[in-house]
Amino acid sequence: MAFLLRVELPDVPGSLGALASALGGAGADIEAIEIVEHRADGVAVDDVLLELPPRLMPDALVTACHALEGVRVHWISRYNAGANLRMDLEAVEAFTQEPGKAVENLVSVVPDTFRTDWAMAVRRGEDGPEVWHASPAAPRLKGDDVVEAANGWLRLRTTHAVDGVSAWDSILLTASPGRLRDGTGFVVVVGRRGGPEFLPSEIARLGHMVSLAASVQH
Repeated sequence: MAFLLRVELPDVPGSLGALASALGGAGADIEAIEIVEHRADGVAVDDVLLELPPRLMPDALVTACHALEGVRVHWISRYNAGANLRMDLEAVEAFTQEPGKAVENLVSVVPDTFRTDWAMAVRRGEDGPEVWHASPAAPRLKGDDVVEAANGWLRLRTTHAVDGVSAWDSILLTASPGRLRDGTGFVVVVGRRGGPEFLPSEIARLGHMVSLAASVQH
């Protein structure tokens, strides 16, 4: 059974090895580790993709992590079986191979790249905001509160976390505006159900990717 663990730990030599030893000692099989963020205060945030045997509960991993000095678990949840952490460069390659579908392909790789539940590109249509492209699990732009929120997203000038929508309960959102070379504006919205919160580094990465996809698209 695959799980994704986001953990905060001291950004010093040996910390990652100690974490890996603690998780292994608790019975987890680590598949991949990705550094999400290095902070100026000497703290790192890592995502750990791991497999757990059926008898092992995720709480045991949290306990093992918290037994280490300076280590704090942000979040742990089920992850798609067989999934791999996708590096940013791989994601960029995926959406730049077909310039005519750059934004569409960006939307398709965002959930794996940022470990979100879904992504969608929204643009302004004749009757208001409309979904341009969306990943399979993306919700619909249906209901007055959703349409109002979408209008707000389309007015954004920078990428940042945005307020949730009552119709999409318990979903954390980040929105990133883009503009195609012909002047067409759009916004890429990504959602996580129940967390973790989007880190500043993730928000910056998403903004860079959306800008690149917009410049490639034709």
